[in-house]
Amino acid sequence: MDGCSSSLTPMRMSLGENVVVTLFGESHGLAVGALIEGMPANNEINLEQLIEDMVSRRPGSGLASKRKETDDVEILSGVHKGKTTGMPILLLIRNKDVRSKDYSFLPYQPRPGHVDHPISVKSEGAADLRGGGSFSARLTAGLVAASSISRVAIPDDWKIDATVGALGGLEGDAGIALAEEARKAGDSLGSRVDLVISGLPVGLGEPWFDGIEPVLARALMAIPAARAVEFGRGVNAGLMRGSEHNDTWGEDMSLGEGADGALGGMASGAPIHVRVTFKPPSGISLPQETFNQVTGMIEELAIEGRHDPVIAPRARPVVEAVARLVLLDLGIQGGYIDE
Repeated sequence: MDGCSSSLTPMRMSLGENVVVTLFGESHGLAVGALIEGMPANNEINLEQLIEDMVSRRPGSGLASKRKETDDVEILSGVHKGKTTGMPILLLIRNKDVRSKDYSFLPYQPRPGHVDHPISVKSEGAADLRGGGSFSARLTAGLVAASSISRVAIPDDWKIDATVGALGGLEGDAGIALAEEARKAGDSLGSRVDLVISGLPVGLGEPWFDGIEPVLARALMAIPAARAVEFGRGVNAGLMRGSEHNDTWGEDMSLGEGADGALGGMASGAPIHVRVTFKPPSGISLPQETFNQVTGMIEELAIEGRHDPVIAPRARPVVEAVARLVLLDLGIQGGYIDE
């Protein structure tokens, strides 16, 4: 057929069943953002909270990438006189500090640890690879913006709190010092974000594949560079006996400290503890070797782009955002939140 020779299936980047958030854009394109469908009507938008949420995620300081983005959110539809209308909400975040020349070696020298080669093959060479394109953590700006808009629809007693758990396996100042050392060496470091969800009504969640843990795990693992998601006692549960692991119901049907926050996919009444482990960022300035498809040889590649030496500090608000969107979706599905 003229002008349509590809047989590829179009790709989508969507989260949720009742409130659907679809991400769009590329790291070095004109903009990134999100389309929210299914957001209940008549919810007032808190613009100050939106700004605060975006500031918590944006690059430009500390251990973050030195890319300077204001992350101003333009609300193009679905909001009238400060309230949601029930129609799709389009959020646009323009890219203002791109340096595409840093990626002139692509696609012929794919970066170690990056998606360059798989998506180039999948898209038959059509993908925008600059800065990771549509796979870049830059797109998490749309997730955070969508989550901020959703705050007013979630009951106040549903608490979602994420903290930086560890950098390179170390906590606090020791972890920060280790990450700074890696940055100065042109290298990167693995990290972890700890999430606590509390105040959920007992029974929130669905059985099997729509349970709190399965849905959260799927969504959290989609955050760029996530490599493991643990609930409750996590991998340590594999070292325990049932008599150690089982949580006793108290007289008022409460559970003790450290009990599983979800049973059979449904909230148990105890806080849900989640740990999300992130790999070291793949983009490092230390020279690495990769195959050059032009010369047909293994050659050294030094990346000049701006990258985070460690992910957890900027992933923390993203983890909160993903959890908030998942709980909104499950809350509507279970009838705990009015559509």
